[in-house]
This record gives sequence, structure tokens and C-alpha cells, in this order.
Amino acid sequence: MGNSSIKDRIINLLTALYGEKQGLETWSTLQESLESFQKKNPQLNGITPLDTLENLDALLITYADQIQSPGQPHLQTLADFLQDYLTELTSAVHLLPFFPFSSDDGFSVIDYKAVNPAVGDWEDLDPLRNCCKLMFDAVINHISSQSSWFQKYLRGEDPYTEYFLSVGLEEDLSLVVRPRAKPLLSEVETTSGFRHVWTTFSTDQIDLNYKNPAVLLEIIDILLFYIQQGALIIRLDAIAYMWKEIGTSCIHLPQTHQVIKLMRAVLDYVAPGVLLITETNVPHQENISYFGNQLSDSGGKYPLGDEAQMVYQFPLAPLVLHTFRTENAQVLNNWASSIETPFSSAAFLNFIASHDGIGVRPAEGLLSTEEIQGLVNQVIDHGGEVSYKTNPDGSKSVYELNITLYDALSHPQNDPLDLGVKRFLASQAIMLSLSGVPGIYIHSLFGSPNSHESVKKTGRARSINREKFQFDALKNALKDKSSRASLVFSAYTHYLKIRKEHPAFKPLAPQLIPDLGNRVFAVLRTAVDESETVLCLINVTSKPVEISLDGEGLNSTSGWIDLLTGDEYSPGKMNLGPYQVLWLKESE
Repeated sequence: MGNSSIKDRIINLLTALYGEKQGLETWSTLQESLESFQKKNPQLNGITPLDTLENLDALLITYADQIQSPGQPHLQTLADFLQDYLTELTSAVHLLPFFPFSSDDGFSVIDYKAVNPAVGDWEDLDPLRNCCKLMFDAVINHISSQSSWFQKYLRGEDPYTEYFLSVGLEEDLSLVVRPRAKPLLSEVETTSGFRHVWTTFSTDQIDLNYKNPAVLLEIIDILLFYIQQGALIIRLDAIAYMWKEIGTSCIHLPQTHQVIKLMRAVLDYVAPGVLLITETNVPHQENISYFGNQLSDSGGKYPLGDEAQMVYQFPLAPLVLHTFRTENAQVLNNWASSIETPFSSAAFLNFIASHDGIGVRPAEGLLSTEEIQGLVNQVIDHGGEVSYKTNPDGSKSVYELNITLYDALSHPQNDPLDLGVKRFLASQAIMLSLSGVPGIYIHSLFGSPNSHESVKKTGRARSINREKFQFDALKNALKDKSSRASLVFSAYTHYLKIRKEHPAFKPLAPQLIPDLGNRVFAVLRTAVDESETVLCLINVTSKPVEISLDGEGLNSTSGWIDLLTGDEYSPGKMNLGPYQVLWLKESE
């Protein structure tokens, strides 16, 4: 796929968004920027998307200030932790927004091109650049009200007067999908009088106006800057709300997809090995639409798409929680057997815990209203919080569950430690067994409990799952072999070590979901080159289970060996203990 065809894609998308005259003018400005970038970064041309994707063994999700040591920049402390405890076990790190911010734990960015001085500076990223592929957040649906862009808007300074959306109160916005139970418009005072600006997420997060091509050019410049700073993966945060058209839902609009296609084409032009991943906490079919369409001029075994190479697998978290709540894997088995990417070079980011809560919208159509309410009840009973969204008719419905994953699965007071650890590790094994890339939230490495103190400090429900670690205290917890943190961490890192050694777990290695009954979740993974097959078995119940391995791909004349323990198993029937995990390879 040559640059001439990519150039045509870019021009066609720009003219579709802005009309022929303005589209061509925008291309003229953009082309100059792209050519300058290419000259400064020729090393990026030789990398392909598959080069990056196929080598993503696991992705660690963390805040830059997640682990702290007195007197040391937080970014350096994080690098020390990775060096001391996770060397070669995670190939990539997702640094949640580490820019100067005014609210929302970093997701209200004041300056896209600066590092928050509280965590360090760009040079402090060097140890992370040297050990891992880095994923940066592009928080580009909105920007902080304290940003220079918005302050210049308030002062009436060009060109920023057209960077934001001012809407009259008489406009009918009843169809707009709201992700949070907050006002859609916020009143601000400008030098020209009071205005009502679009604020999808909060009064401090002012939505950008992508109908203005100058805004798009600014954002592309920021994406290129992130690549220069070492980003090999860029996460498009809350991207579904990017384009606004009054009289529509203002979510998943065709123009939003066109902008993402444009970003993909720009990266294909100057940095083809950089991956885009979209974050859209919505039902499955809407979510996977951000893979886009297969490019007509890319063929072979791994044809390329024209939007994101990776998409978050949002239904997984509520389905896993439902599975362990009911001790029944039927819904999870049915869903997993139906999941596939639209083309073979695309991959899901599988995650069941994150800095946000457990979204329930992706479970719509998969779980009944009663089953979702069951999750809500369990989370409340286990000390969690529930967040709501506003519907078009003004009513409210559950949007996400705020709780640490460990405490969501096990009652903080009532469940014995050994049982809780087994259950938690079984949940992680499901994620680690699936095709795609596992996204591991750092708190999951230690089975963190709910942090009610953090909620008290911030007044935000999401803070329950965002407690910071002091490095010395964390080291001491890991040294204590009887602690929950140590028990979870030692087993988790063993999973990662074994997983990394076997090509059947590579991101693009296909999967098959055998039906072994409702008490077991099973995944059959086969290496891309068919050099090995691994059968993953997870007992999702608190009781022993007997299964029979006699289905397609499960027969063995020589028996099996468990990659995790080295234990050998005879062909045919097999017993799994409560929450037991087996990664089986046929004996030679």
C-alpha cells in the first residue's frame, strides 16, 4: 500500500468532511506537516501494524503516579517497579493521562504537550521507553476549561473562537445520548457575553468543534507529537461523541468514523506501525464498528482495516462478573463463541478491570434486566458504588459499577482468603486465555481491596479503584507470602511467564470455544503457524467439576500436560477443583 493511495484516502476524507475547497486547503496544510514529520522520523516507515500488534503479549494499564517513592519522580518509580518485578512479562504499558489536568483524574487536560510536573517530565519517560511499548491517551473529545485554548475562547481571541461549540438554549437536544447524569450545556462568560458551550462529560471538560478543520489539524499535530515522544499505541478516549449534529444522537455519527479513518490514514502515511485503539463503552455491535472496513488495496493473510486496529472488549467485564456470581458460564460461553474480529489483522483488548468502573451498557442484549440488577446488588453488598447516566427521556439508568474487581467477585468480609484468591485468579485466567491482547489494570496484579478513603477524599465513585501505592509498603506486602497481594501477584506473574513462552497465546492466534458444560469456561488456542495448540480450562464454580474431553480438537491419545504446573493428565475424563485453571498441551 503506497503513499499515493494513502494520500488519496486522506484527501477523500477531508473533502467528505469539509467540502472540496476547504478539504483541499486543509490537505495542503496537512501535507506540509506530514512531510516535515517524515523527514525527522524516517525510522518509523519500516514498521508495520502487524509488527507492533503481534508482539503485544500483555498491556499493563496504570497511572503515571500509581507507585510513589519520596523524592523521586513518579514516572521513574513506576519504571523501577517494572524493572524489579515485571521484567519481560509485560511488553507494553498504557500510561493513563499524565498531562497537566484540572479534574477527572487526568481526563480534563490543560496542556496536551506537557507532562504533569507532579509525575516528572518527558526525560523521565526514558526508562519506560527503553523497556516497553508505550500507549498514550489522546483525550481529544474535550479539553479542560483551564486550557489556554478555552481561556482564549473566553477572551474572544482568534482562531479559538471557533474551537468550541456554542449552542442556543432553544435548540432541541433531546436525542443526544448522555454518558453521565450532568448538564449537556454549560454557561460561560465571554468578552462577547454569556454563551452555552457543549460539555458532554462535565462543566470542566469542554467539547472540541471538529467541524472546524483547524481543530482537526491541531489534534493531528498532537498525535504526531505523541509518536515522537515514544507512543506506539494511541488510545482515542471517549471518541464516539466526537462529532455533533443537532437533531441526532451525537454518538457514532458517520463523521466521527470519517475522522478516525482520517487519523488512521495519516498514521499509515508517516508511522504505519503505530496502532490506534478506540474506547467506546457501548453495546457490542456499536463498539466493533470502530474497526472500520477492510481496505480494498490490502490483501494477503492479514488484510488491514481503515479505523482502529484494536477495540476494547467491553462486554467481557460484566459477563465475567455475572459468570462467577451465578457460577454458570453459559452466557459467557455463548457470547465468546460468537465473537470474532471483522478481519484477521484486528484484535480486541480484553480487560475486566480498569481505572473506570465496570460498564453495564455493553451487557445490554446479553444479560437480562434482572441479571444486570443482580450485578448491581452484589456490587452494593460488597461495598461498591453505582454510577448512573441520563436517558433521552430524562430518566436515569445504571451506567457503571464502581468497585475493585477482587471485591466485586468476593465479599470483603465473608469470603475466606484462599477461596477469594482462587476465584480472582480464575477470572484473570479467562481474560488471559482469550484471543487478543490482555489489558491488565495494575490493581489486578495485587487483588486490591476497595479504597473507601479515596472516595471520601475526592467525592467520586471511581476513586474506589484508584488508590495509589507507596513503593516501600508495596514491597513489604509482596514480601509477606501470606498476604493477598503476594498470593495474587506471584500466581499472576507465573501466568504471564507461561503465556509469553507459548505462541498459541499470541494476539492473532485464533480461538475455539468448546462446549464443556455450564460450569467450565474453555478456550482452545492454536498458534498462527499451527505449531502448537493449548486448551484452557477454568472451573467457574466453588465446587469440583468432572468433564469429558471428547469433542473436536479435544481428543488425545497420549494425554495432557498442564503448562502451569507440569502435572500430567490422562485422556478422557478430567476433574477440576474449585476455581481451578488448567492450560493443557497434548503430551508428546
